[in-house]
Amino acid sequence: MSTEPKTPPAYVVTSADHALRAAVMLQLEGGLTVSRVAERLGVARSTAHRLLQTLVYRDFAVQDDQRVYHPGPVLQLATHSQSRTSRLRTAALPHLQRLVDVVGESANLTIRTGDTTRFIASVECAQALRVGSREGMVFPAHRTTAGLVLLAALDPAGVDELYAGQRYVEHPEEQPDLPSLRAQLARVRRAGFALNNGLSERGVVAIGVPVRDADGTALAGLSISMPTVRYDRHRLPSLVATLHRAAGAIEAGGGRGDMH
Repeated sequence: MSTEPKTPPAYVVTSADHALRAAVMLQLEGGLTVSRVAERLGVARSTAHRLLQTLVYRDFAVQDDQRVYHPGPVLQLATHSQSRTSRLRTAALPHLQRLVDVVGESANLTIRTGDTTRFIASVECAQALRVGSREGMVFPAHRTTAGLVLLAALDPAGVDELYAGQRYVEHPEEQPDLPSLRAQLARVRRAGFALNNGLSERGVVAIGVPVRDADGTALAGLSISMPTVRYDRHRLPSLVATLHRAAGAIEAGGGRGDMH
């Protein structure tokens, strides 16, 4: 399975894209109303209703007596328990929205599995020119902002071990330049944040910090992303400080917090 960054097809089938995003939302969140899906996808309630009814028809969703939609048989794996990822996502979403309100750019929460990262939550900003939702997408860890933050939480030997697996023995062309990656991760460790200028996608700048558990283990990466044309390097210290405050609010699991 390729883990190269995904490029949107030339002709995106919008209805299919919306249906897939709704399925991911159900899998990660558990229960959604038509209004909530319409709001998150930016579509009319009637469109959201048709999407959800299609998911019901194909067993991706079920509807309860209160007209709330839940994962169906196809997505049952996500409903067996409230996984750590689900709990983290639920706790983080209000803080991601607050972060977007404060900085005016899109925000993401990402976890690492081995040498890949998955975006488990995305909140888009309202600007016409913006970085779109990455929710549900998987990318190579060394090519994402949060991936760099999470790789930097490993010791150097752990990074070497991660990229010495059988897949890289069989496909050495997929292995990152390890000396360069080690140096990059050392800079991230020293700084306490990652700056990604065009690494994941040309024309996009992203900044990320870790979200830690009570023991200090990095659970996820919290990041904001913006078009390069809007990035002002003089704002970097304040953006990093805002990200750290938002990460702290997620870690505390309390209210919305003050990120000003």
